[in-house]
Amino acid sequence: MARYEVNDGAVAKARALIAGRQYVLDSDWGDVQPDAEAGNAFLERNSWEQYAAWHLGLTEGANDGTKARYAFVYGDFRRVHRTGLIACVYRASEWRHKQVELAAHDLLQLLDRTAGIG
Repeated sequence: MARYEVNDGAVAKARALIAGRQYVLDSDWGDVQPDAEAGNAFLERNSWEQYAAWHLGLTEGANDGTKARYAFVYGDFRRVHRTGLIACVYRASEWRHKQVELAAHDLLQLLDRTAGIG
């Protein structure tokens, strides 16, 4: 099983987007989660560093500048999705990637506080 470390740059980007109210509270993550085609289109216009900033996990042992390096996408390349953060918490928890789970959980709590949920 792959192992992941937290992508601190992605956490910082998510925090900035939340502070700037660049988020979606209600979405069907299965419909809006970026697929391979969306990732390719984003990479045609942006750098690998910008692509990485949308992924909370970095795959240990994978090379930078490859899609295999980045995991746990939390937004649609424009905004944070609450359902994306929930999916990250769930997937990381399911596969026992505790640090990624906690990072996603903290971002979810921040988003909810910022949006006045709860």
